[in-house]
Amino acid sequence: MAYKSTHTFINLPVKDLNPSKEFFSSIGFEFNPQFSDENSACLVINDNTYVQLLTEPYFKTFVNKPLADAASAAAGIIALSADSRAHVDELADKALAAGGKQSKEPADHGFMYVRSFEDLDGHLWEIAYMDMGAFSQE
Repeated sequence: MAYKSTHTFINLPVKDLNPSKEFFSSIGFEFNPQFSDENSACLVINDNTYVQLLTEPYFKTFVNKPLADAASAAAGIIALSADSRAHVDELADKALAAGGKQSKEPADHGFMYVRSFEDLDGHLWEIAYMDMGAFSQE
């Protein structure tokens, strides 16, 4: 039987927790205070997906490697789905208005529309809408 996780927890180091919380709040995300304190904030993506924003000193207690500087090197991309092209634009525009930076030009592949941005610490995020009807077989 293939392994299937029921929840996803992503951990990201941040330089300054409060501005990061303000950034993601202004996009429209909420935080779970139950799993948040002065060293971390639990960003709720959905009922099964969370991003734990950890201050860099606290994050370092979980790893045996030096931290990458996300502002100058890419280590990964966090991609989230949206309900429509308009929702993609809304979220990306909010991220840019909150101080994020556009990381790539919008990409329109017909069946998929993607906008990309960097958060305040340089982590890469994508918001994508996929027209699943384009994949239906008739």
